Amino acid sequence: MNSMTGYGFKEELIGTTQISVEIKSVNSRFLDLNIYLPSYLNCLEPKIRKIVSEKILRGKVDVSIRVHDNNSTAKVTVDPEAAQMYSQAIGQIARALGKSESDIPLSLIVSQEGVMNISHEYDVDAYWEKINGVFETVFEQFLADRSREGENLKVDLLEKISVLEECAAFFKEWQPTMEQKFRDTITAKFKDLLGDHVDENRIMTEIAAMLVKYTINEEIIRLHSHLKALRDEIAQNPVPGKKLDFICQEANREINTIGSKNQFTEVGAKVIAAKDALENIREQSKNVE
Repeated sequence: MNSMTGYGFKEELIGTTQISVEIKSVNSRFLDLNIYLPSYLNCLEPKIRKIVSEKILRGKVDVSIRVHDNNSTAKVTVDPEAAQMYSQAIGQIARALGKSESDIPLSLIVSQEGVMNISHEYDVDAYWEKINGVFETVFEQFLADRSREGENLKVDLLEKISVLEECAAFFKEWQPTMEQKFRDTITAKFKDLLGDHVDENRIMTEIAAMLVKYTINEEIIRLHSHLKALRDEIAQNPVPGKKLDFICQEANREINTIGSKNQFTEVGAKVIAAKDALENIREQSKNVE
């Protein structure tokens, strides 16, 4: 089991290239992967996206890669013909204004568009060779962080499931008492209404019919089934987050029904404890991949 939150970072100087990689993630219903690269390395995005998405299925993940090369990658080219044309044109303007051509600074000509061009040459494959090692280290660090937090979540989830199982066992133990209380209540109401003319067979028939509606036996059976499903998901599913939340909704329905049929303070306290444990599981499931 993995948490959806994780972090990894490393900065390293490889030759003349300073590389820093940061990967962090927070909760999200689906995989929301954002990759930030220098513009000249954007072609590496599909490669990085494939690596990350093979290991991460849920979470908002930000991958930031910064590269700074201490050696200049600039390539400068000049266009002498353009410079000469600008010089002649500016000289003509100078003469028209009664100025000397010697007053024209060289920087004015050089700054004109097309006279001097600066471009950068990047060897993307060479950069990837430098980035890859740092990226792999950070990615493993990031995955380990998610796994470590996931184990903590797993322990907490299993503790809460144990609480729910104790509550379910308590409900089963109290089921006969709850049914007897219901029988006694129905019998007392019949006697209040009919006095000594009570037909015991009619009472038993009415009780049997009402118990079908008010017994908690089916709810207990379904609750145990849901709790087993929770344990199975945690044990067998590497990404159980979504399924856990769904199962919790089903279990909550059974607990609510048990609470609505209850007439005992002791059972009511256990219903509250069960709902509290279940709510904790639902909240934690939002942190689980």
